Amino acid sequence: MFNKSITTMAALALSATAAYAETAMPFALDWKFEGPAAPYFTAVEKGYFADHDLDVEVSAGQGSLDAIPKVATGAFPVGFADINSLVKFLDQNPGAPVTAIMMIYDAPAFAIVGRKSLGVEAPKDLEGKVLGAPPPDGAWAQFPIFAAENDLDMDKITVEPVGFPTREPMLAEGKVDAVTGYNFSSFLNLVRLGVPEDDISTIMMSDYGVDLYGNAIIVNTDFAAENPEAVTGFLTAVAAGWKDAVADPAAAAETLAKYNPASDLALETRRLELAIEGNVLTDYVAENGLGGIDEDRLAASLEQLKLVYEFKAEPDASLYFTEEYLPAADARMLK
Repeated sequence: MFNKSITTMAALALSATAAYAETAMPFALDWKFEGPAAPYFTAVEKGYFADHDLDVEVSAGQGSLDAIPKVATGAFPVGFADINSLVKFLDQNPGAPVTAIMMIYDAPAFAIVGRKSLGVEAPKDLEGKVLGAPPPDGAWAQFPIFAAENDLDMDKITVEPVGFPTREPMLAEGKVDAVTGYNFSSFLNLVRLGVPEDDISTIMMSDYGVDLYGNAIIVNTDFAAENPEAVTGFLTAVAAGWKDAVADPAAAAETLAKYNPASDLALETRRLELAIEGNVLTDYVAENGLGGIDEDRLAASLEQLKLVYEFKAEPDASLYFTEEYLPAADARMLK
């Protein structure tokens, strides 16, 4: 009788442990542990992922295209990537199990960052100049649209392929006149290198005819189909992390510093603030909450992509984004 009771209790304990076992959801970022990554570490540190029985480890990336194949192959169940690059990836790899599920940069961070002292303040100024562009860069991937919308003569622009580590140093040294990049990254990297702020020009592509979305949370669709509650829990935690970051960017940057002790706290706080103000907390997001999209805008962006990219198959918006896993709007309001 005693042994039977012990066996029963042990079985119940194992059952309870299994029921509350955490789901591993490693998360692939697009870039380094910089300011805009702080909300995800805030969600880790404050237990927002754990509240949904999720074990989340955040990994750095090497560019806005980097996470797409990682998620498509199942190496990571979730990642952070440029949705426009995702559209092209799916056109080139039809049936790949990856889609976007939460828009983060409602206004894309794509920018041309130049120096006024080198004669770059407006799109047309790029003609006759040298443009540094890392081949895997999301902003460079959309540059042809920017060029088409602003009637730039590409024969008059010298494009210099550069690496991410050398992009801003080359601009700081005057070896290139402008670079493609993200508004919150290239600008502050130049400031850190000693370039006076009043000498830096940030030309936002979204201000000059590029009506695209930016980076989104992406998911392996096979994983999502098998773990829908975990995916929704993940997005709920992400929204909570961003809400905290909007309320107190400095605190969020301090949390980030635990994972990147070499970071400049003031610099990363400002980088996060720039991302919030310029890319995340748009009028649309303030009204509708983080993560959703306007279907008409997405359709229009696909038409714009056709200007510079030849699709193998007619683009289908349902392949690139789904709101199926988003939590209710009240869980995604940032203020």
